[in-house]
Amino acid sequence: MISNKSWSIWPLSGFDNLLILKKDKTKAVIDIFEKYAQSYEDKYMSVEKYQVSLDFFCSKLSSEHASILELTCGPGNITKYLLDKISTLDILATDLSPAMLRLAQNNNPKAKFQLLDCRSILDLRSKYDAIICGFGLPYISKEDAIQLIKDASKSLNHDGLLYLSTMEDAYSKSGYKASSSDPNEGLFMYYHQEDYLVDALEKFGFEIMDISRVEYVDDKNENVVDLTLICKLKH
Repeated sequence: MISNKSWSIWPLSGFDNLLILKKDKTKAVIDIFEKYAQSYEDKYMSVEKYQVSLDFFCSKLSSEHASILELTCGPGNITKYLLDKISTLDILATDLSPAMLRLAQNNNPKAKFQLLDCRSILDLRSKYDAIICGFGLPYISKEDAIQLIKDASKSLNHDGLLYLSTMEDAYSKSGYKASSSDPNEGLFMYYHQEDYLVDALEKFGFEIMDISRVEYVDDKNENVVDLTLICKLKH
């Protein structure tokens, strides 16, 4: 799912009696996106803000027939952009929300789709020329993000590419956020930092090719910084 700016921070002191605290965080994410999948597609299908980084990613692919694993594909906005640019790409798009996968399939009849947790890459037992995870990291912890990078290094072919994007801020600011659609609903959102993501990428054999940021003011008049890292597996 690329872009996820429909959430505002929910004060932790007000959470004691909220059902969200009793839910598994992953289930809460699935529940939200099952309910609001169509609204999400309506609002975020365009990836214009991220065109520069996506074009750079495409320019570094090994061939026009490259095999690509997309994690947290949402309504298929990234998949659609990639296939509109290079129609011969072999893309397996994955997500944990069946509703999102249905939308993604409707938007991309040429791609393949599978229900998958982005933390379970190794379950696929396959190798890819590239892995792309557009704004999946805000839904997983620092530890899980580092593990995802490690798993990606094991799931890429020689010189394979990895594309990661996330909301950037101090990890300590992570917390439960209320939905702009319904202030009584929310989920845990993680901010991530360039320093530990780059450290993990280098540790697991990646060469950093590009780091970019998109900064803007969202519909809640809050400053937003989106971080994108594009890397190549060196071994």
